Amino acid sequence: MKYMHTMVRVGDLDASLEFYGHLGLKEVGRHVVEAGRYTLVFLAAPGDESAQVELTYNWDPEQYTGGRNFGHLAYRVEDIYATCQRLMDAGVTLSRPPRDGRMAFVRSPDEISVELIQDGEALPIQEPWKSMPNVGEW
Repeated sequence: MKYMHTMVRVGDLDASLEFYGHLGLKEVGRHVVEAGRYTLVFLAAPGDESAQVELTYNWDPEQYTGGRNFGHLAYRVEDIYATCQRLMDAGVTLSRPPRDGRMAFVRSPDEISVELIQDGEALPIQEPWKSMPNVGEW
């Protein structure tokens, strides 16, 4: 048995690709299924194509709710502060800032929670992260 991917339904494929691109994920595959009226886009972290996220975009408009019921995706990052700053600079809201130097949460355009975890030991606690409040749900 081998893990293949996690599927997430998305309402706006372009916005989702932009969001996951800011996280550092790269497109590793795409399947357009005209008969089924959907597109599948597979993303992975560079150097780790064995753990993929499948974005499923149904062409017919649909309202997706309950993103928090999904749980979350989680990625280990080299520098939690640099990653969060890069995301903020790209306009991504930190739902749970890395106040502890170890963990942060952001949400995709479809309200999927993404956890960012510092590789190794937590970084020293520092501002502005230490004083940042949570925003929305995470």
